[in-house]
Amino acid sequence: MAEDVPLHPSAPGDPASGDERQRLRAAMRQRRSALPVRERLDAAAALATRLLPELAAHAGSIGGYWAVGGELPLHSVQAALPATLRWCLPVLHADGRLRFRAWTTGEPLATNRFGIPEPAGGPLLDPEALAVVLVPLLAFDGLGQRLGQGGGWYDRSFAFRRPGAAPSGTAGSSPAPSLIGIAYDWQQVERLAAGPWDVPLDAVATPSAVHRFDHPASRP
Repeated sequence: MAEDVPLHPSAPGDPASGDERQRLRAAMRQRRSALPVRERLDAAAALATRLLPELAAHAGSIGGYWAVGGELPLHSVQAALPATLRWCLPVLHADGRLRFRAWTTGEPLATNRFGIPEPAGGPLLDPEALAVVLVPLLAFDGLGQRLGQGGGWYDRSFAFRRPGAAPSGTAGSSPAPSLIGIAYDWQQVERLAAGPWDVPLDAVATPSAVHRFDHPASRP
């Protein structure tokens, strides 16, 4: 449960829900940005201990992220990644969805319009092509709902994971990527109002635990 952060039980469609989500975003951003570097690094090492056994069952491409604004760093995960997985970073695309490019430490980067580094070259992968995605977030709840930055990039990119949907162009023939949120323990809140556009997570990994959620209707 989050400390010193408001909890928001408002239901989808409640006209106050948008304002409540914005207030929660602001509170979480402020607390996250204020974290000492040592605390972030300790959390990163503990996260890797929890998460790497979960990733051992996967093979193919894994979507990570470049940590900004106090997000939980993934360098310890990337450094010890199983040989079966290829590390990728998200790239903003003109259609409003993310694409992903393979990247290893030391390879060229370019800065996108939000000031976030992206791999500078190489083939682009569609979201459907990934085996697993490590998803940044501002808050999560016990049902696997995620509060993101508000731009909708992940919800648009993985809309095929919503209940009743199938991957674009595959008619449901390809396995969907596993979506694992990455968070500090204090980013868990009591409940998040879910909109029809929200894509639930399969799990959330924190420095102290891996929370798993069952959303069978979202499987293709």
